[in-house]
Amino acid sequence: MPRMGRIVVPNYPHHVVQRGHNRQVVFVGDQDYHRYIADLRELKDVFGINVYAYCLMTNHVHLLLAPGEAIAGLGLLMKALAARATRYRNRLEGRTGTLWESRYKSSVVESDAYLLACCRYIELNPVRARMVAEAGDYPWSSYQMRATDQANSDWLDIDPCFIALGDTPERRRVRYMEFMRQAVTSSEIELIRTALQRGQLTGSARFVDEIERIQGQRIELRGQGRPRKVSEK
Repeated sequence: MPRMGRIVVPNYPHHVVQRGHNRQVVFVGDQDYHRYIADLRELKDVFGINVYAYCLMTNHVHLLLAPGEAIAGLGLLMKALAARATRYRNRLEGRTGTLWESRYKSSVVESDAYLLACCRYIELNPVRARMVAEAGDYPWSSYQMRATDQANSDWLDIDPCFIALGDTPERRRVRYMEFMRQAVTSSEIELIRTALQRGQLTGSARFVDEIERIQGQRIELRGQGRPRKVSEK
């Protein structure tokens, strides 16, 4: 069966995952994580990409990225990030060859209903993997920047859904932390995970219709459901 072409839509968030080749470790020490984040911070502006969330795991990365009108920027960013990390690792270990799988996975995300849920999914990865007890304990994700007033958080892009959580930065941080503490249903996790693995859309049937109109092609929706909203206070 031929592989389905990747769906990339301008100005929409995309959940992206890239894994190490044969699931090998790609981040060995702190310096590896620092370098990747520095490269992400630099290259996002080069290719016109907004970064809404990230989480660097030992052998893969989760990113929530939104390209502008030039959709090629998404692929160029991922290619540049992978190339820099590969050159660094090969030089450090005196080796040759690839560090990453050749094809990253991606899923276009419905902003209104799923964007915050996808941020939560990404930032809770270390908790689900039992690496830490709470998202705030993990240093290599966007959660600490989103939930605290860190001086180095100015490069992380703030999506409209996060802004809508409150009329002040402090209010938004508090409500997002409350959202992170809510119980996450297995159906929400499965929907996000399956959409990513299959290259499908993360969203509702109406969202699929919207993207089909934009793309001019039929897109299959597998699995439906709506994540719980941030509770009103």
